Amino acid sequence: MAARDRLLRVALVVFGVAFLLVYPLMAIWPSGWTWQPSQHEYEQMIVGIYATLGVFLLWASREPEAHLSLLWFTVWSSVVHGGIMADQAVVDPEVHGHLPGEVAALFVVAAVLAWP
Repeated sequence: MAARDRLLRVALVVFGVAFLLVYPLMAIWPSGWTWQPSQHEYEQMIVGIYATLGVFLLWASREPEAHLSLLWFTVWSSVVHGGIMADQAVVDPEVHGHLPGEVAALFVVAAVLAWP
């Protein structure tokens, strides 16, 4: 197995587990992961979506080349989600904490998975 493939598999496992940990991150670091005032319905939706994506990324880690559409969905949805959140965090001083939290994490996911 090539070094690139090995690193991609490791990244998929790391990001899959990280997406499964969105809920604990919201509890541990609310200024970086929870929008204020707390929006319980929004939080449940985000946790559900990212936990599902996390499970599929773990599944894809076994054979990444068979799941390229999932990987590119993860890249581009992370860029779009991170970009929208970055704009909102820059405009609203109360949520600047999201820039080093969710926003940075989403851009890291996109950059690592898109690396040639």
